[in-house]
Amino acid sequence: MKKIITLLLIAALSSISATALAAPVPKECAPYGTDEAAITVTENLISPILDSVANGEGYGSASAIANTAIRKAVIANQTNGYGYALLSAISQNAIRVTRDIYMRPDVYKQIEDELRVLLADIIVDVQSGKDYNTAIQEAHTKIYQAADPSYNPAVDRVGDFCYWDIPPVDSAYYIVAHKLLLQAQ
Repeated sequence: MKKIITLLLIAALSSISATALAAPVPKECAPYGTDEAAITVTENLISPILDSVANGEGYGSASAIANTAIRKAVIANQTNGYGYALLSAISQNAIRVTRDIYMRPDVYKQIEDELRVLLADIIVDVQSGKDYNTAIQEAHTKIYQAADPSYNPAVDRVGDFCYWDIPPVDSAYYIVAHKLLLQAQ
């Protein structure tokens, strides 16, 4: 009897800790304008998959498993009205970013250190109540100007976005900038 109780207790604690350790969807990689509820729905569907990706599973297999889980949940009306396109976009971004962080943790750490200095004034402004979307635009401009000091948004971001002359920047800069500004809110 004592062994059975011990085994049940271990099983219960294991399931609690496994649930508590489920990887969240990084909010900084959700598509622009995504509401918190859609992120939560996606998180409930793909957290175990993000755990696997954070531990080395490849993007392709994780992406396929996530898309299948989302498709089944949408068909079963288990997504609080959110559609496949939005939930899939959230999951694909989350998987890509989680995989990138797994592959290049030192790069993300270095970029975070750089951006804490580069964006310090914007971070303080957001902490003081500045609009997040305005802050993101300013952060992107600073990141572009750090890559190319001649970058001028009034000249280089004119017309259709496919004609914008924006310096190439590692996408990790955007992810980390969004993360820092979200934390500042």
